[in-house]
Amino acid sequence: MSLTSTPHGVFAPVATIFCDDGELDLDGFACNLGVYARSDLDGIVLLGSNGEYALLDTDERLRIIEAGVKAIGGRKTVMAGTGMESTRGTIALTKRAAELGIDYALVVTPHYYKPRYDHAAYADHFKAIADASPVPLLIYVMAAYTGVDLASSLVSELSGHPNIAGIKDSGGNAPKVGEMIAGASDGFAVLAGSANFLYPALCLGATGGILALGNVAPTQCKEIQRCFDAGDHQRARELQLRMLAPNAAVTTKHGIPGLKVAMEAVGLKGGSPRSPLRPLSERDADDVRQTLSEAGIGRLA
Repeated sequence: MSLTSTPHGVFAPVATIFCDDGELDLDGFACNLGVYARSDLDGIVLLGSNGEYALLDTDERLRIIEAGVKAIGGRKTVMAGTGMESTRGTIALTKRAAELGIDYALVVTPHYYKPRYDHAAYADHFKAIADASPVPLLIYVMAAYTGVDLASSLVSELSGHPNIAGIKDSGGNAPKVGEMIAGASDGFAVLAGSANFLYPALCLGATGGILALGNVAPTQCKEIQRCFDAGDHQRARELQLRMLAPNAAVTTKHGIPGLKVAMEAVGLKGGSPRSPLRPLSERDADDVRQTLSEAGIGRLA
């Protein structure tokens, strides 16, 4: 049985903002977070995949965490990605992030030596981090980027650790989501990792989602969960279907460059992604803007 609080609700994995010279734009970042702090979101995730975590050095990661916690000012739950390739490195970064005031650490699966990592290696890795972490841990599975999935049996085993609060799974595999929920210990959260399957995941027992689309459509994403919780399944399904196209625009179709165009379209600071990611062509940027408009996603700021 988990002794941690169970994360519940809709969280946005916020984008990292850069100046024209490629350095961190912490002022623009803080302005965006001010908008999110006043939104319907239950919380934010710093340094997720949409935060270009893999393209930042350790000093930049710590500066983002410090600025993010300060900008939110206790108004929302703050999660932060602290996963590194080594167990030792992840523990060190998690401890430093905890000192800066995060509520949960989101730890992605190591993947560089994937052929050598088996069930026992991943179990030992996450348990060691959870043992050492001052804050509750969330496992992060992003197989599209890492090539690593975790078996439901391993998730079930890890769910019994008192400092592992849940998992963010971005696969969208409904049977797998169901298996994880069915096999989890009490209090363990399964969070949908994309807005394209939030409603189905909630139907299976997920407690919420960490959704890229939450950066630009926080009200609509949260409304799906509100309608589900109220038993208004017709409205929840309608919203879920309407969010499919805009979600694709900022994830599988155009990715982070598309997300940043979408953020500009709703009045937030977006800017360019960090190289080697490339900004969208104007044609693709127009596609993102039109998709948002057709879905009724308007300005946030």
